[in-house]
Amino acid sequence: MKKITVLLFLITSFQIRAQVPTLSSSEIYQGIKKLNVLGSVLHIAAHPDDENTLMLSYMSKDQLVRTGYLSLTRGDGGQNLIGAEQGYNIGVIRTQELLGARKIDGAQQFFSRAYDFGYSKTRNETLNFWDQKKVLGDVVWMIRKFQPDVIITRFPPDPRAGHGHHQTSAYMGEEAFKLAADVNAYPEQLKYVKPWQAKRLVWNTFTPGFTNKKPEGEKNPFISAEIGGYNPILGKSYTEIAAESRSQHKSQGFGSSPVRGERVDFFLHKEGVPAKNSLFDDVDITWNRVSGSQKVQKLVTDAIKNYQIGNPSSSVPALLKINQELNKLDTANIYVKAKKQEICDLLVQCVGLFFETNPGDFSAVAGDLADIRISVVKRSEYPVKLTSLNWTGVKSDSVMNLSLGSNEMNAFAIKAHLPENLKITQPYWLEKPIDKGIFQIDNQLNIGYPENRPETNTVFVFEIDGQKFTYSRAWAYKFTDPASGEIYRPFEIRPTVTTNINEPVFIFADATPKVISVMVEAQKKQVKGVLKLDLPKGWKSEPASVNFDMADKYQEQTYAFTITPPAKNEEAVVRSVATVNGKNYDRAIKTISYRHIPSQTLFPPSEAKLAKLDVKTTVTKIGYIAGAGDDVPMALRQMGCTVTMLNEAALSKDLSEYEAIIVGIRAYNTESRLTYYQEKLMDYVKNGGTMVVQYTIPARLLVKQVGPYPIQLSHDRVAEEDAEIRFLKPDNVLLNYPNKITQKDFNGWIQERGLYFASDWDKTNYEAIFSSNDTDESLKEGSVLYAKYGKGHYIYTGLSFFRELPAGVTGAYRLFANMISVGKK
Repeated sequence: MKKITVLLFLITSFQIRAQVPTLSSSEIYQGIKKLNVLGSVLHIAAHPDDENTLMLSYMSKDQLVRTGYLSLTRGDGGQNLIGAEQGYNIGVIRTQELLGARKIDGAQQFFSRAYDFGYSKTRNETLNFWDQKKVLGDVVWMIRKFQPDVIITRFPPDPRAGHGHHQTSAYMGEEAFKLAADVNAYPEQLKYVKPWQAKRLVWNTFTPGFTNKKPEGEKNPFISAEIGGYNPILGKSYTEIAAESRSQHKSQGFGSSPVRGERVDFFLHKEGVPAKNSLFDDVDITWNRVSGSQKVQKLVTDAIKNYQIGNPSSSVPALLKINQELNKLDTANIYVKAKKQEICDLLVQCVGLFFETNPGDFSAVAGDLADIRISVVKRSEYPVKLTSLNWTGVKSDSVMNLSLGSNEMNAFAIKAHLPENLKITQPYWLEKPIDKGIFQIDNQLNIGYPENRPETNTVFVFEIDGQKFTYSRAWAYKFTDPASGEIYRPFEIRPTVTTNINEPVFIFADATPKVISVMVEAQKKQVKGVLKLDLPKGWKSEPASVNFDMADKYQEQTYAFTITPPAKNEEAVVRSVATVNGKNYDRAIKTISYRHIPSQTLFPPSEAKLAKLDVKTTVTKIGYIAGAGDDVPMALRQMGCTVTMLNEAALSKDLSEYEAIIVGIRAYNTESRLTYYQEKLMDYVKNGGTMVVQYTIPARLLVKQVGPYPIQLSHDRVAEEDAEIRFLKPDNVLLNYPNKITQKDFNGWIQERGLYFASDWDKTNYEAIFSSNDTDESLKEGSVLYAKYGKGHYIYTGLSFFRELPAGVTGAYRLFANMISVGKK
């Protein structure tokens, strides 16, 4: 223990919007009422946005039970309405959207290790992709760890659930319900948790369209619950809370308006003891379930009765007495631990404590010094003492014994030495490559956590009436945005240097060399070293390496390397490596920034795909109408095209200069200007232009017709990425000019063949080019429709070029080149 001398600031008035929200007096009262409820429920489904936010809100804020949501995946295979992120990048966004939703509805968030590989139509297909033993083990782990009394699945384990992931989530929930209580199942987990038998498992039933109606044709019993009520303490109905929660799924376009009034949900019995009246039938959710807790229950009841809405600090003595009694009980009991944590949180709110640590910058490198500012303020008259502080990098507690004045800001400016062994702040599930549909997570104790547990934090110890309470808070950088006010950003540990290759894919249509640019960014001051490209045999780089020397933190320098491909066609991966002080750094940096989530920084491998292939195009000038976000324009530039993004101003001008116009995914759902320019675009085709329209969702179309002739769009898709492709019109120009398309061009596709195919069309004017289908399904012929219109050419395609081209799937490049070149035949 040591004493420190710090600079202390006293501020009489200070407005703060903190990471840990300040509760209103009514919310504090709700929290005290919750101290008397000892029940728990775990909701299980497959993806972010699958969860019933109304049911979660009701359980958390009306029934006041511990409520959790286990999403098997992070939604990595989902679409993205707000940007171009795909794969694990959209999974990072959707993880944060879920955490934002949980802050509103009050539930806790958990995940398994399963990677969302995209749409699946059957449970068997899903289980063939995932490691069933591992994912099922994760569900067992979370049941044993969370110890729910009741488990609620969102879906049935059969085709009524639709998506194969949905079916699998219910199947695994039902299996894990039984296995979690079996000491012979996953015995390696029992070093950390105990077997657990939930009382029952139910399915929160629905009918197509998620209409909540009584289950029909079911033999099992069911109960109903009115969950749409109004909470006068919170001043909101549960439907209002649920709509706000669901609206956090902005990347999926799930903004919701509350439906006020009665809402009855139904719960069909699946496993365990059937319920007759309530989900918690035969479950004692009072303090009677904890031995020796009679005094605690009386103290909590008195605290609720005596709560003063205008003076929350008057409840502090009662909370302290409850805490003393809890310390006499079995502290390994999950409810004793949970209620002790709730007491700690309520004390902070009742005495008006605010405390945080703000670094002077949003990132640092392990081993360096970081300027931090620790702030503590107590906004009540109740006496509180700050007894000690401990922050990352300090070897022992710093003794304070500081009596906090009322509404006086105490600020401590400190230079913290960051340990050398701090890991970079890569999301823990992305530290290793995805393997067979599973995130590789070696530490059993990490499984389930929604995000990294912070490595940079400050531990605050406060004394209140002789009792000490310890709180850990993650460091967070904050700044003031002129438009939005105070903004928090997670503090990041970065590698010394990062290198970013300017494109994810480089296409070589012939032996002509191409220039690859690499941006080197220093993540600390005074960084110098050597940059080179790691290339496979047969590929050449000029120069072989370059030296860099950067004086300033965040300084960037870009270096050009001329790459010559081998003579034969082949695919390869290039990696950029920076060497500083004898250590190699091969990580890129990617920051995902949207207003509705905290900034997320990832450090993926610094690499790009190289492909020497036989691909020809006969056009160079392309107009592109962006939709919901994709990287197709990048792929077009790799094929030698000049791409102009067509905003409203560009669309209002003469379009005849473009040899082809491409409409991005969902543009006819998201770009209202197309309502007014559709006729002009059809005239462009009629006068000799080529137009390629990528997939469009049939709902919320902004135009009456997406093509020159009638097309009926649908939800048809082929989810198996290796499904057979049959050529219906082998002599059609799209399959022959300027590239001869063969079955080889459909090898190596990722995630799916395509989605939102046409289901019906004017067969006189449109030609269907391909047919395909998933296992045991009917043929789908609406993936590519081709029509001549006037002097021009029109193509609608549901093939997933928006995924295949950025992934460097070579056959997708050749086929897309034919589509844009069709007008030159």
